[in-house]
Amino acid sequence: MSTKATKLVFKVSEWSNRHLSHQQFLMILSAIIGFTAGLGAVVIKNLTHYIQGLLEGNLIINFHHAFYFIFPVIGLSLTFFVIKYIFKKDIGHGIPSTLYAISRRKGIMRSFQMYASIITAPLTVGFGGSVGLEGPTVATGSSLGSNISRFFKMNQSSRTLLIGCAAAGAMSSIFKAPIAAIIFAIEVFSLDLTLISMVPLLIASVSAILTSYFFFGSDTILPFQLQDNFSFSEVPFYIFLGVLASGCSMYFTYIYFKISDAFKRIDSLYYRLLFGGLGLGVLIYFIPPLYGEGYGVINNLLSENYLEALGTNFFNAYLDNIWIVIVLLAGLVLFKIFATALTFGAGGIGGIFAPVLFMGSAMGHCFALIVNNLGILKNPISVSSFTMVGMAGLMAGVLHAPLTAIFLIAELTGGYELFVPLMITAAISYTITNQFQEHSVYTMELAKRGDLLTHNKDQTVLTLLNIKNLVEKNFVPLEITKNLGDVIHEGVIKSSRNIFPVIDENRNFLGILLLDDIRPIMFDQKMYEEVEVSDIMQRAPEIIDINKDRPKAIMSKFQETNAWNLPVVDNGKYIGFISKSKMLTAYRQKLIEVTV
Repeated sequence: MSTKATKLVFKVSEWSNRHLSHQQFLMILSAIIGFTAGLGAVVIKNLTHYIQGLLEGNLIINFHHAFYFIFPVIGLSLTFFVIKYIFKKDIGHGIPSTLYAISRRKGIMRSFQMYASIITAPLTVGFGGSVGLEGPTVATGSSLGSNISRFFKMNQSSRTLLIGCAAAGAMSSIFKAPIAAIIFAIEVFSLDLTLISMVPLLIASVSAILTSYFFFGSDTILPFQLQDNFSFSEVPFYIFLGVLASGCSMYFTYIYFKISDAFKRIDSLYYRLLFGGLGLGVLIYFIPPLYGEGYGVINNLLSENYLEALGTNFFNAYLDNIWIVIVLLAGLVLFKIFATALTFGAGGIGGIFAPVLFMGSAMGHCFALIVNNLGILKNPISVSSFTMVGMAGLMAGVLHAPLTAIFLIAELTGGYELFVPLMITAAISYTITNQFQEHSVYTMELAKRGDLLTHNKDQTVLTLLNIKNLVEKNFVPLEITKNLGDVIHEGVIKSSRNIFPVIDENRNFLGILLLDDIRPIMFDQKMYEEVEVSDIMQRAPEIIDINKDRPKAIMSKFQETNAWNLPVVDNGKYIGFISKSKMLTAYRQKLIEVTV
């Protein structure tokens, strides 16, 4: 930080300490962060639409299919070039990278993340990458929140809250749904639902939505007015829609990670770009609605203009047959996730929020058309309502955010007439999906690595502990070739500890030697040459692998063994011990940090 910036921080801090409480200063920062997050959303959205406007002139009108194939490849190539040769850093996926920063980096996000997604996401999506802008917008806002909080020297708990404020601001600005945005921040970022956290979140959300109104007026990304009222007779169909949504949610997550893992096995970034870009281009060539975010398709489905939603395709001559239309809509549900995963695999920057809404709308619309055309009902069900509720069902299942799904759709519809069906479908989808997939797309990889924060405070504190800082290295290691005399002179005399790690000549950990085990013979000099370390050592009750074991697993090892000290290894080589007392002390200190 420059000298001028340091002086400014000092003056602001001095003024706030004299005139404001910590909570009041937090509210001011939340308003600033809400405004900046909203501004970031405006910039990303406008840049994307500007690129789309340049491309959607006579080029696509006159040479429709050819350029649907080419544009995504160009956009992904430009994104790849910017990341590799300009930023020269891995940008990462928006929300997962933010969650990782909260859990493992104390809420500290690198400064380049404040602007990286502003450039790369519009290039990816503007040229037709089949992903959304919500994730990059949240990442941009969160990075702004993180760096602003660092600038004003906020503690970790306040920094995490301000990141949540930025996320709420970004979502509020995009969808003009301030309540859903607050719930999103609480559900996805595992913030505590208290008055202390609610007020800053509310201020940030309102600040961001006012920014959006200033630049975009009353225009919304999903303009929709509810036409049909909820009927009790539709409840069984909403229940079945919830079951269908859970199946589609698990399908989404399964395909997403399968394709992601396949690309990780490709070492060359150029090959990833080639395979992903060409695969996406071919997919969009045959299924044009997969091009870009897909909000145009969603809005056409909500208006029940399914012919407009399907666009120009190879089956235009058969679209007078409603069952062909249903099959094509089902195809959108099945193949959207392939297009999204290929975009990410090729190195594109975006989010999964829009693809989830896209799939959910196509699923709900397809379901309603099937029910209405089976001839089993006297009065048809509302296609637009099921399209809207379908989005909530898939959002609840894929993102594991049922409350966000319910309130977002309720706010987008301008009322709560659909509240009951939204609750039914979202609850069923989430409940079933959670039984088979415990974590969302955002959190699954973090959970596997033990880096996931949850609303479970005990789990959160354990996750935030830095194990490397707990390793004690003032133990005297003994080579297995040593005898009892060496143990006395090189170990017992020089060490204040009553436990000794046993290693080989390459420092590979072999076991432990306890002072209690040699106490009966340690004063018998006749045995100094006869007894070797290998005769008196024992197996360690448990071993901590510094690269694999997370705090929760380590605590479990202490509980299962009743040990007070456990050895720590790195690739099998001894590096030190961790004591239960030191870990419990660190736990108490971290608990104070995250709750203050």
